[in-house]
Amino acid sequence: MAVVSAVDLTAGPGVGFLPLVSLGPAFAGLVGGWRRTALAGLTAFVLCLGLGVYNGLFESRRGLTALLSVAGVTAAGVVAAVMRQRREAELASVRSIAEVAQRVLLRPVPRSAGPLRIAVSYTSAVAEARIGGDLYEVVTSPAGVRIIVGDVQGKGLEAVESAAVVLGAFREAAYDEPDLPAVGERVERALNRHLSGERFVTAVLAEVGDGPYATLLNYGHPAPLVVRPAGTVGFAAPPERSLPLGLTWHAADAPLPYEVPFRPGDQLLFYTDGVSEARDAFDRFYPLDDRAALLKDADPEAALRAVREDLVEHAEGPLHDDAAMLLVRYRDEHPAGSAGSGSPV
Repeated sequence: MAVVSAVDLTAGPGVGFLPLVSLGPAFAGLVGGWRRTALAGLTAFVLCLGLGVYNGLFESRRGLTALLSVAGVTAAGVVAAVMRQRREAELASVRSIAEVAQRVLLRPVPRSAGPLRIAVSYTSAVAEARIGGDLYEVVTSPAGVRIIVGDVQGKGLEAVESAAVVLGAFREAAYDEPDLPAVGERVERALNRHLSGERFVTAVLAEVGDGPYATLLNYGHPAPLVVRPAGTVGFAAPPERSLPLGLTWHAADAPLPYEVPFRPGDQLLFYTDGVSEARDAFDRFYPLDDRAALLKDADPEAALRAVREDLVEHAEGPLHDDAAMLLVRYRDEHPAGSAGSGSPV
């Protein structure tokens, strides 16, 4: 509005710049509230009136036309600002509800459980809702610490519903059942009962007790990454691939549990395919095993944050799929350095 006024005074009334002062309330309505828009409109109206009198425009219809333009644009901007603020308030309410739902569905995991230190990272592909179809849970049971990390087929509210069924069944079964196969059967029955075989869930279940092993049960899920204190890295793959939860009734045999050495200083990184299948500009998958050195930080949460930042950098922007990671560290009784130098973390 200041620029238009200066140009109008410099160029004179013959050029006809005066109606352009209505751009002030127009832009104010895009970025500000209705009060700010009304103030900008009032300022534009006063400027238009003063310049119109100064230039003698009210002797013809040009001055009145300019005033009507400013008044009309101001009224439209105020209405638009009110509607935009209402939509923003509704969106904030939806986000708040989604955050509460996520806290109920994906409860904060304990930072420590027995000899374990635990950290979790979750990024939803539906950024506006901040919730998706990946799931995780850590339960301390009489048999030890039991973990589930999974990925529901699809996205959106239907995937959230499936995740809620799986997590609810796991939380109950993890306390009651004597072993992981029994836990998996309980979750399978719950999923089939509620969803009638319409959806499936890839998942890996884990149990860490007092022994030097972690027991895993894999339902078609990406194998966890194992990082040793000496710096060796590998994937804890199952002996045979199995169908996901919700589809095991197609298979003759249920998946079998298998053991992975897990001693002080070792790390297990559970993740979903949103991590391992993230692609860069050259369509290359994220090399998770090559990035294991990022887990060297003494703080598990900081280590996992470093992996997540590197993952986003690899994808060169927002992820296109939900991505969950859960890092489990076996406390080292005699820490002496970092994983990057071949020492325990």
